[in-house]
Amino acid sequence: MILLVVEQLRRRVPGGIGRYTTGLLQGLAQLAEGGETVPAITLYASRARGSPDPLAVHGLRLRASPLPGPVLSRAWDLGLLRAPGGSDLVHATSTAAPPTSAPLVVTVHDTAWRQVPGSFPTRGRRWHEAALRRARRRAAALVVPSEAVAHELVAAGVDPAAVVVIAHGADHLPAPDHTGASALLERLGVGGQFLLSVGTLEPRKNLVRLVAGYERARPRLPEPWPLVVVGPRGWGPEGPPSSAATGVVWAGPVDDATLAALYARARLLAYVPLVEGFGLPPVEAMRQGTPVLSSALPSLGAAARVVDPDRVEDIAAGLVEVATDETLRRQLVARGTARADELTWKASARAHRDLWASVTASAVA
Repeated sequence: MILLVVEQLRRRVPGGIGRYTTGLLQGLAQLAEGGETVPAITLYASRARGSPDPLAVHGLRLRASPLPGPVLSRAWDLGLLRAPGGSDLVHATSTAAPPTSAPLVVTVHDTAWRQVPGSFPTRGRRWHEAALRRARRRAAALVVPSEAVAHELVAAGVDPAAVVVIAHGADHLPAPDHTGASALLERLGVGGQFLLSVGTLEPRKNLVRLVAGYERARPRLPEPWPLVVVGPRGWGPEGPPSSAATGVVWAGPVDDATLAALYARARLLAYVPLVEGFGLPPVEAMRQGTPVLSSALPSLGAAARVVDPDRVEDIAAGLVEVATDETLRRQLVARGTARADELTWKASARAHRDLWASVTASAVA
């Protein structure tokens, strides 16, 4: 039995880690539906805020601690509370991992707090550094989403033999809800074509430079297409202005079906974070046939127009090109569709399952 630590799904903003966690569960379900062997999975998290437990939607056995999330995570950090016993392996889907007597696998999504320390609060940097040390000491294997993160962990002193690269999937969004998207856009006052940005509003997503690049690009577009920014607020003051003067419209968080429709209807997706371990929004957009402008990310392959996230003018020039150059747009759509088709949660889940089998076999040996 695999105990899957899914504490991120209790967070107010689950973010990319939450998306990875639900994508993995989706892929495991697809494996089982296809007749492939899948170990029994038990989900483990802090107490639910209401009843029924939202995690019950996954149809798996659930062990919920009586402790609230912050207290539970702190108890793990201090070694005061261990994972429930009875499992063959514990897999923490982030570096918030409990001590355990069973073999432990931890997913490390990035080392962004080291690469762009100014984009994290001091307390957050300290926690991430301590969590990585604990994972390095306790885990039999560290799962990472890309070779880039693997190299960063090895540079941080992790044994290369303990690092396993498993790419994320891109096939998690449901069918587009065009009715919902139309209602949202009407409410926002967006009546025609638009540019789109998706992501949690926090400093490392680099929205300040994206907005500045858009403001330079807007007069060079055939029409003053607005930039619609979708996503929840994270930490810090990051957040684009929302006014008719700039053309930037903040939509806030949306449900997945509406998000899929926004991707499909957008002129382009602009996503220029300072650093990512993988980068899901670009491949989500590619799967909907939308051309992508992005900073260099592991998820892209060669399927996006890449810009320097530190250079506002480079972002502006890229926005104009991807919005107006029809030849480039066709090329990006074709490459993007091919790239997104390579990334499935079923393949990701199969790689996780095989890793779990390998780690438990080694522990028995």
